[in-house]
Amino acid sequence: MFENLAEKTLNLMGWKTDDQWPEDLDQCVMIAAPHTSNWDALYARLALKALKVNVRLTIKDSYMKFPFGPFVRAMGGIGIDRRPKQPGEPRPSMVQVMTDLFKQHPKLVMLVTPEGTRARQEQWKTGFYHVAINAGVPIALAYMDYAKKEAGVGKIIYPTGNYEQDMAEIMAFYANIEPKFPEKFSIDQRYF
Repeated sequence: MFENLAEKTLNLMGWKTDDQWPEDLDQCVMIAAPHTSNWDALYARLALKALKVNVRLTIKDSYMKFPFGPFVRAMGGIGIDRRPKQPGEPRPSMVQVMTDLFKQHPKLVMLVTPEGTRARQEQWKTGFYHVAINAGVPIALAYMDYAKKEAGVGKIIYPTGNYEQDMAEIMAFYANIEPKFPEKFSIDQRYF
């Protein structure tokens, strides 16, 4: 029911969905880009709901408690705790914590925004790639193209371990996507 409602809402707004989502894909890291406006989250969530993709987001575990907890969980939040397991141990990296989530959840589509902010970033955060490699999962390329009024999943990449080559393929995909505010978006020029 919610999937139909999401698709109808997108259509009423003049948007359509791009569905390159394989039905048998249970785990992946999903990039959402470009990220230049708060509207991006709305279009992305509607498109992914219409495509029946249940995305999850990582958030500091303290937000999982009352009063925010029920809302955060309903939005797909997964609380993460980066405190050391034992006193004196180093704090685990975000890459390690996210990789471990794939071991704990047999069905997990982890949504990340590698730009990290709505402001223009010349270099993307690349932890998503290392999580995908360490967890042995593909990378789904989700997008919102304002020129075409299209949102969805445009491509699935199976990382080869050749970091430069795989990042170049990702950047080539996003180079042709039109954000809401083009002046706030840049692909990572190191790989394009």
